[in-house]
Amino acid sequence: MTLKRVPNTPGTRHLRTVVSTGMFKNKPERSLLCGSRKTGGRNNYGRRTMRYIGGGHKRLLRNIDFKFKKQNVEGVVKSIDYDPFRTGFIALVHYKDGQKSYILASEGLKVGDTIVAGSEVVPNISCVLPLSKIPNGTFIYNIELNPGAGAKLVRSAGCYAQLLSKDDSFATVKLPSGEKRLIRASCNASVGVVSNSAHANEKKGKAGVNRHLGWRPRTRGVAMNPVDHPMGGGEGKNAGQHPRSRKGLSAKGLKTRRRKFSDRYILKN
Repeated sequence: MTLKRVPNTPGTRHLRTVVSTGMFKNKPERSLLCGSRKTGGRNNYGRRTMRYIGGGHKRLLRNIDFKFKKQNVEGVVKSIDYDPFRTGFIALVHYKDGQKSYILASEGLKVGDTIVAGSEVVPNISCVLPLSKIPNGTFIYNIELNPGAGAKLVRSAGCYAQLLSKDDSFATVKLPSGEKRLIRASCNASVGVVSNSAHANEKKGKAGVNRHLGWRPRTRGVAMNPVDHPMGGGEGKNAGQHPRSRKGLSAKGLKTRRRKFSDRYILKN
């Protein structure tokens, strides 16, 4: 659910923010924090290799358990927290053996809920099971590509995949892009939908919000000179060229993904 603010200033006239009722208001768990360093778009030589990056608010990195290290140990959700590095919310879990960890929270997860990871658990929301143990048709997220390598797929706010079918070795999963892909049945996945589905309805309201996120103003290619961009030059607002990147590659619809070994597991793009 998003909230439209009273337009007291120009920056709040079109602002829409997510209603975060029940969110944890205190500081995050200190034992699960580490510092993060900004690059400003520069490499190890100090040369700028990525434009339009710089500044931004200082952020602390939350160590999130994407490898499902706690197997067959019940945990209780103590809080639902905000993570500045991702769009979905995270949950602080206290396990029965005394350890704590952050996990990627699912839609509907509440404080006090019990979660567990293992091959013989009940497939409730945010519980982690191998794909071979999840019923067909279930919505899943936080999916591994290789067993034990950690979750790589479907981690953004409001995203989910659907488990279509499975056999002894592979499971067929429909990803948010519509792609149907074979994934090893021994790979783990979380049950449910990634939290904060209202993120798609957010509106920043002003450019200063992007500056806090570390993004600098971006110059349009048609506003440059011909020496700077293939779409530059011309008299006035001359934008008749085909959309191209700075290197001259087509920018709208050109397939840029190279052939990979894993392409054999893609059933439908």
